[in-house]
Amino acid sequence: MPEENKEHEKKDDEANTAPLPERVCVGGGPEYVLDRKLGKGGFGQVFVGRRVQTTKAKDGPNANLMALKFEHRTSKGCNYGPPYEWSVYQSLGGVHGIPKVHYKGRQGDYYVMVMDMLGPSLWDVWNSQGQVMSQEMVACIALEALSILKDLHLKGYVHGDVKPENFLLGQPGTPNEKRLYLCDLGLATRWKDSVCGTHVEYDQRPDVFRGTVRYASVHAHLGRTASRRDDLESLAYTLLFLLKGRLPWQGYQGDNKGYLVCKKKMATSAEMLCRYTPPAFRLFTEGVVNQKFDEEPKYEAYMKLFEPLCGPSPNRPIITEGAVKVMVGQKRGRDAGDDILDDGALPKKKVRLGLPATQWITVYNAHRPMKQRYHYNVANTRVDQHVEKGNDDGLYISSVACCQELWALIMDAGTGFTAQVYSMSSQFLPKEWIMEKWEEGYYITAMAGSMSGSSLVVMSKGTPYTQQSYKVSDSFPFKWINKKWKEGFYVTSMATSHTRWAVVMSRNAGFVDQCIELDFQYPSEGIHRRWDAGFRITACAATPDQSAFALSVPRRRPMDETQETLRTSAFPSSHVKEKWAKNLYIAGIAYGRTVS
Repeated sequence: MPEENKEHEKKDDEANTAPLPERVCVGGGPEYVLDRKLGKGGFGQVFVGRRVQTTKAKDGPNANLMALKFEHRTSKGCNYGPPYEWSVYQSLGGVHGIPKVHYKGRQGDYYVMVMDMLGPSLWDVWNSQGQVMSQEMVACIALEALSILKDLHLKGYVHGDVKPENFLLGQPGTPNEKRLYLCDLGLATRWKDSVCGTHVEYDQRPDVFRGTVRYASVHAHLGRTASRRDDLESLAYTLLFLLKGRLPWQGYQGDNKGYLVCKKKMATSAEMLCRYTPPAFRLFTEGVVNQKFDEEPKYEAYMKLFEPLCGPSPNRPIITEGAVKVMVGQKRGRDAGDDILDDGALPKKKVRLGLPATQWITVYNAHRPMKQRYHYNVANTRVDQHVEKGNDDGLYISSVACCQELWALIMDAGTGFTAQVYSMSSQFLPKEWIMEKWEEGYYITAMAGSMSGSSLVVMSKGTPYTQQSYKVSDSFPFKWINKKWKEGFYVTSMATSHTRWAVVMSRNAGFVDQCIELDFQYPSEGIHRRWDAGFRITACAATPDQSAFALSVPRRRPMDETQETLRTSAFPSSHVKEKWAKNLYIAGIAYGRTVS
């Protein structure tokens, strides 16, 4: 086990075994005696605290019962200082629907937060009602949850873990028993810079996941920076779970559960997900799953979708006055819901609409006029003659791909290589042959794999590389890539064989920065954001389920940085000739998962 995991395990063990104090008094507040355990949240555990000097108050700072949240000083949420969650609650003081923190401080080995005592979670309510919830109740939850999230987002935060367990009702028998609250801010992050007010920068770290697998947004699964769209996508899944009692991706088990759930979410359309529900649920879901990273959500319009389903105001199962204030405060005129009801609220460039497809992906770079040649549908027995003919004409292989056990070869005169060898092997990849060629001064410059497990690996001399390493993995090896980045390596080639990945990383690759875009369809939004930041695609590969792109910033920028991508069902022979006429040449090619 890696040392860092051992350390985390040690910390968690310490936090789980350290005795809790029987009495608590922090932050100048009254003394409380620990009562029953309410549950666990984030990195801590929550208990009922009963005031030693009893009062009749049921809420506020003098309430007889409080919720006490304990976090051990060594927990991941504390990092040997006050819990991160404390600062979030402090920033959100007074926000509608967020529980109030009345006292906080450290006692012994624990940081303690004394908060409003609330009632059951929506999960508890759903469970106690025979795992059924009325349409009226769910619509009211939608209305008020949107109002709470709007206020939370206005403060510059995203919650990061929206789910039924984190929505609580007020204490039974109090005026707030029908009021909705959103708790557990341990995973909250800023979407807006606290100093200059700008939106946080987009990034993707496929090895980082925050949230709860069942309700997390697809972007959270893929490790993208959290933004407002993620809370709303999680809310859509929460509402549909409460209304229908089950989500299509429940039941997956094992180490790759997150991968399978994300894949299923991507493959399930809003129409399929919302079948047999009122149109409001489909329109809301479709709108939020297609929202762009930094797009302003249409909270009021979404609220107006659900409002007609909530029933008459005085008798509603959830108090919706927060949402009503938002909608009443909106300008009169064209109904804010009109945009959604006629499907106009969906972004013009849709992020996730479209059918998953298997296509050719070609990447074109601007280059001064040069000779380039392509061959496709090439059987194993024909590769030799195409390569020999190309070599005789001064061309070397620059890219390879595989479709239905037949190879595609791109050969051109702009590689700068001085010699080249290749291997067609039944292995993915031929380790012994690669090691032998490394010894002779060759480096991997292109590779592809077939669905049956065979591979075509091209190695060349005349590259700038000084060292090379590769990894073959059953899942995309981002953790390994991240480790090698720190050692000065950059991704220079990628290939797939059915669902397996092979990634080659090289030292002295001529890059100063690099990132990865990985998606279950096609990361169009991410690629465009990276292009805007000065990155260009330098390697790509795709399985039947995912496509991945390595985007890099070159040490020496070319005079013309134009780059285009193309997705086609058939090999793009006619398109290639059109690109050549504009001095755009194939720089990368793959066959696999995209979106039509």
